[in-house]
Amino acid sequence: MRYTPQQIGELIRTTRLNLGVTQAQLAFTAGIGLRFVAELEKGKPTCELGKTLQTLATLGIDISLNPPVAAKDGQDGKKRVNRRVSRSHGAAQRLPS
Repeated sequence: MRYTPQQIGELIRTTRLNLGVTQAQLAFTAGIGLRFVAELEKGKPTCELGKTLQTLATLGIDISLNPPVAAKDGQDGKKRVNRRVSRSHGAAQRLPS
């Protein structure tokens, strides 16, 4: 399933509120800035990945990343991923063959 930055931000905000934690408390506990928490909850698409992952972990939110099945099979998987990348990003750089 794909999530938008706005959906992730809303999940973080809802979880934080359900835990009874303020933005300031979350920022302190996660070791990030208060402004970052506010921007993340608003769904800012350019929020730093490392800080986002730290925030998710602090709140106890689990994430799961699963490579496409073909990617586990080796070379054939690269071709399938290349096709997917070229369709979704136009002139995106392809993985080496």
